[in-house]
Amino acid sequence: MRFQLELLKPQLLMDEARIESTFVFYGSARIPEPDQAQARIDAATTPQQRKIAENLAAKARYYEEARALARIAAEYPVNEAGCRHFVVCSGGGPSIMEAANRGATDVGQTTIGMNIVLPHEQAPNRFVTPELSFQFHYFALRKMHFLLRARALAVFPGGFGTFDEMFELLTLIQTGKMKPIPILLFGKDFWNRVVDFEALADEGVISHADLDLITWVETADEAWRAVQAFYHDSEPLAC
Repeated sequence: MRFQLELLKPQLLMDEARIESTFVFYGSARIPEPDQAQARIDAATTPQQRKIAENLAAKARYYEEARALARIAAEYPVNEAGCRHFVVCSGGGPSIMEAANRGATDVGQTTIGMNIVLPHEQAPNRFVTPELSFQFHYFALRKMHFLLRARALAVFPGGFGTFDEMFELLTLIQTGKMKPIPILLFGKDFWNRVVDFEALADEGVISHADLDLITWVETADEAWRAVQAFYHDSEPLAC
């Protein structure tokens, strides 16, 4: 019954809100907002803590890029039938997730938060539209709802959760279980340091063509241009 509820409730509420497609944001729950970055460095009490705080501070610019991209996506016009596309959707938590929801709120648009019960980090941020704030118990159903309506996806530097969500999406598209959508990876230096994508292809465990599923970007404008280019020849979005 709990599975059924987590499947149906978000579906019904998003149908009610006339949400046809979403722009999903994945990323760390630990990257600070730029104006908090230095305070975290100053609060470090050991050399290791300071190094980690400095590494996270170096990624703080992605908070602003996520917020800027969300503003652009959220202003995508509602069609004549009243259906909405590229509605900003995040995991509903802090950091990159907060930035995405905040960007949509900046331009007066509703935004989705798909939260999950966790022992730390994960509590709904204040920018999620209350009626579109969902609390999941099961990761599997949460990830399914992320992708059911996804028409584009931005992935920012992150940890295990971000890896999990990103690689599941790549696998779904690679295996033909999901139609291709733009997968925009912010922070090429970060990703190539923590994952050697080329080595996976060179080792033969994926094909080199699979690397084309990824679009590397660094700014919100660059990401939105990539989305526009991807859908340039597609039919107009409808309900």
